[in-house]
Parts: sequence; C-alpha cells; structure tokens
Amino acid sequence: MTETLFVTGASGQLGRAVIHHLLSSEGVAPGRILAGTRDPSKLTDLAARGIRVVALDFEQPEAMARAFAGTGRLLLISTDALDRPGRRLAQHQAAVAAARAAGVGHVLYTSMPNPEDSLVPFAPDHLGTEQALQASGLPHSILRNAWYQENLLMELGPALEHGQWTTAAGEGRYAPISREDCARAAAAALAGKAEAGRIYNLTGPELLAMDDIAARASAVFGRKVVAVKLDEATRTGILLQAGLPPFIAPVLVASEANIRAGKFALLSDDVRELTGRAPAPLSATFAAIRAGRPAAA
Repeated sequence: MTETLFVTGASGQLGRAVIHHLLSSEGVAPGRILAGTRDPSKLTDLAARGIRVVALDFEQPEAMARAFAGTGRLLLISTDALDRPGRRLAQHQAAVAAARAAGVGHVLYTSMPNPEDSLVPFAPDHLGTEQALQASGLPHSILRNAWYQENLLMELGPALEHGQWTTAAGEGRYAPISREDCARAAAAALAGKAEAGRIYNLTGPELLAMDDIAARASAVFGRKVVAVKLDEATRTGILLQAGLPPFIAPVLVASEANIRAGKFALLSDDVRELTGRAPAPLSATFAAIRAGRPAAA
C-alpha cells in the first residue's frame, strides 16, 4: 500500500504551498495526502480535489494520535503560538508524542537555523522539538528554514517611500529564502527525498547584509534605498510605532541581533539537493513583487 503523507498547519501559507507542490509531484495522488487544520472549513477547496482534510488541534493530544493513525510520513509544521512562552514547545512535544503513539513512519519538522546557539526568543521551541524527536525514537528529518524573504516585504514599502531601510542587523549577513522554496523543498522531503537522521539547512542562494538588500531593492524598483543601522532599542521603538504587536517587535529585533552576531550566516545547497532546483535569489522575489506576480512560482 502506498504510504500516506500528512501535512499539519495545512491552512497556513506554508502548509498550503507544500500541498500545492505535493499535488504536482510525480506519483503523489490527492488521495495520499492528508491535510490537518483546526478549521476544516478553510480547506474545502482541497477536499474538493480529493485530499483528505482532518480536524487537528495541538491542544488535544489524544485526538491528534487518532488523526495520525496510519500515517506513513508526517510534516510537522511549527505552530504560530508565540503569544505565550512555552506554549508552542508544549504543542510540539504533544504532537511528537501523538506521532509516536500512532506509529507514524517518519516525521519531518520545520525548524530554524542553529537553534542550539541563538538570540531569537523562540529558538528553544525549535531546539526542544528537535530534542523531543530524537528522544522519541521515531525516524525523523529536520528542515531548518532560513529567514523568509517575505519577512522583508513588510518593510519594503516604507523603505522605498522614505529611501531608508532601518535595521538592528548591523553588518551581519544571512541567506534569506522564499517561503515558496521552503515549501517546494518540504514537499520533496515529505514525498520521500529526505533521509532519516538528516538535518537539512534550507537557505537562499547568497549571503546578504542589509546594505546588499537595500541595493537590490534600489536596482529592482528604481528608487534609492540605503540601510540605516540602529541599536536594538531604537529599532524596537520604530517597529512598535509602526503598529507591530508588542510581542512581535522584540522577536524581529532579536532576529536582527542574531544576524548581526553571525548566527544566521549559513549557506547551504540542500534546497537543490531535495528539489533539483536552486532557490530564488532575493532580486527575483523583488522583481516578482514589482511585476505583481507570485514570488518563486
């Protein structure tokens, strides 16, 4: 019997994109795919295509174990529960325990770069989940997604308008990747490309500092943009003034501090290994935004 492929968080942006790529993968029929979500009504379009939509709540461990029963390969997409410290790790640990109880054949988890040594407040959630998978004895693979290029788009408009892109990243460099490329790699990994016991670092194709990012925005959009390096307190104040929630602004600034400290300075060819295709550079994502089409399609 052909093994089933379960995607959690299927109504989210990454989950939907993973399923899109699964549907275009050779040998993956819609009936093999299970899409887990808190609200199945959000996935009626996928159900209409023959995908099995499953109600899934990370706060209900026993129900999760029943939902995972019979699953061959499970993609555990990290949840968005960042509003209460410890909640996300507890959810992930419950999901790992449920997968073990259900006898899932292979678990893949979407983590972050270098969670062992990070200034990012949610890094312990990812490290703890990786440790829970290791302790579970389940065959598993880790997909460490680099910082999304899409995270930059939140500030692209103001940067183009004012000609300044503020940052607390200093001269630090990192390799941002499009969400679409992460989804493509995750779909390939889930469909069978990932090896048990491997950590895959999913990064963009080039290490960039904020000066490089500002220069690429200038070149693509034809407007002069310069990076303005700030201390963390000033940067946090700007983000709060722009309307970011109080628990999100410090996370973004800590991520920039992580870049400044060189802890995101990682470049890998794992996306190409999994998909046979190089990830899109940031300039291509900017060009797609300017042309009004989906990035990295």
